[in-house]
Amino acid sequence: MRRYITALMLACCIGGYGQEKKQATFVPPFDFPLTLSGNFGEIRSNHFHGGLDFKTGGVIGKPVRALADGYISRIRVTNGSGYVLDVCYHNGYSTINRHLNGFVSPIAERVEKLQYEEESWEVEIVPEPGEYPVKGGQQIAWSGNTGYSFGPHLHLDVFETESGDYVDPMPFFRSKIKDTRAPKADGILFFPQPGKGVVDGKQENKTILPNSECPVEAWGMIGVGIKAYDYMDGVNNHYGVYSVVLTVDGNEIFRSTVDRFSQEENRMINSWTYGQYMKSFIDPGNTLRLLKASNDNRGLVTIDEERDYQFLYTLKDAFGNTSKYSFTVRGRKQPIEPLNHREKYYFTWNKTNYLQEPGLNLVVPKGMLYDDVPLNYQVKADSGAVAFTYQLNDKTVPLHAACELCIGLRRKPIADTTKYYVARITPKGGKYSVGGKYEDGYMKASIRELGTYTVAIDTIPPEIIPVNKNHWGRNGKIVCRLKDQGTGIASYRGTIDGKYALFGRPNIVKSYWECTLDPKRVKKGGKHTVEFTVTDYCGNETVVRESFVW
Repeated sequence: MRRYITALMLACCIGGYGQEKKQATFVPPFDFPLTLSGNFGEIRSNHFHGGLDFKTGGVIGKPVRALADGYISRIRVTNGSGYVLDVCYHNGYSTINRHLNGFVSPIAERVEKLQYEEESWEVEIVPEPGEYPVKGGQQIAWSGNTGYSFGPHLHLDVFETESGDYVDPMPFFRSKIKDTRAPKADGILFFPQPGKGVVDGKQENKTILPNSECPVEAWGMIGVGIKAYDYMDGVNNHYGVYSVVLTVDGNEIFRSTVDRFSQEENRMINSWTYGQYMKSFIDPGNTLRLLKASNDNRGLVTIDEERDYQFLYTLKDAFGNTSKYSFTVRGRKQPIEPLNHREKYYFTWNKTNYLQEPGLNLVVPKGMLYDDVPLNYQVKADSGAVAFTYQLNDKTVPLHAACELCIGLRRKPIADTTKYYVARITPKGGKYSVGGKYEDGYMKASIRELGTYTVAIDTIPPEIIPVNKNHWGRNGKIVCRLKDQGTGIASYRGTIDGKYALFGRPNIVKSYWECTLDPKRVKKGGKHTVEFTVTDYCGNETVVRESFVW
């Protein structure tokens, strides 16, 4: 993904880059007052929010405009982002517009033609640079609510051409948005370092309220973090905080400035954050550039004097609105228990780690961990299970990229090995598929977190549920709901009267697959037969045939 974006951007803006970039300006994407439902760098699951979410008044179909002169560089329909349009501008920046309702002509017709040619809802077109030129203010699409979207809005990513970095779009639109409200903190979290520090006599994380007047007693090496959100005028949403600065006794210890990141840095949010808390120290394997530690210990603080240490957080948004939160850490000498761990199950962040147990092989290459991990490794046996359940660690540890896990099968109640999959066991005992392939008595899968895994079997085909079948003809739309309890929906195909029908999942928050009836492709005025075939990731298939009048 990063390589594609970088290559595309380097090709799209030629000559005078450095000077143009400084003077770059954008017109707003809409011709009405701008309000936001999300800002750049908000904490999301395994990634930063990469752009701005512009509200569209709770409706779809608002004209989306080009921000400057340039050209359309990529056109996509995806499950995750819906209708997507990439635009490359001549001023040194490129954008991605996500969750659109549709494209303008002639792109809309070209996309539909390709969908039928490839018999696929998801398609991609990379036009020639001069094929679809745009001017600033020109309509390029319609706003929507497609893909993984919880309401009508436009998601706008902005990239810097030279580096390929995601950059904060706010500076381009700051004069069009009103914001006089400062960020607010909801909590402070202490992180006594394992075997090196204690807080209130314990080596456990501790939370306090912001501006707490009661000192927290500590000794040894500790880290702190803050849970905080930003707010804007006239809306009820909350946002990510642009700048966080921590000082101790007047000296800056740590600073985060959420203004840019690369695709390679995206998953490092798992190292910087702890739930919704932003840590004010840097794990040794975390190279996220938006974090800066000013002391020589990655932002960790050593409490080694019996006195009061004055901590101060300064929070600032992109408009300069500022808030401050202070608290006291009282140094009190107290015993620190050394870290007890089994050497065999101690993973270090700066080397390749191997875990080889009966029925289990795991390789975690160098660069996959952000910090050392003393694994709480356990094996759980069930006499009826096809494999042991392996707890790699009791608490989830995110990995920077996928690592190979192999789990041996103890028994094979089913001869067809395509029906087996590696399952992640959730803390509540549920399970979900992480895929995998059978090879020489083992199931091999790629995992992106250290947790609890086993092998499961999926022989149950997906379920196809027609939705409001009696209204299909009246509404001009066929709607089905798909469910799969095991490995999930891998593929689907629909036909009407034996010809391919374009079914899609316009909004994946809802489990509905739809086909809008087109009189150019389905003859109106009679009875028709729709056939829908759905396959899961273990190859289990379901076929449903229904009749309707249209």
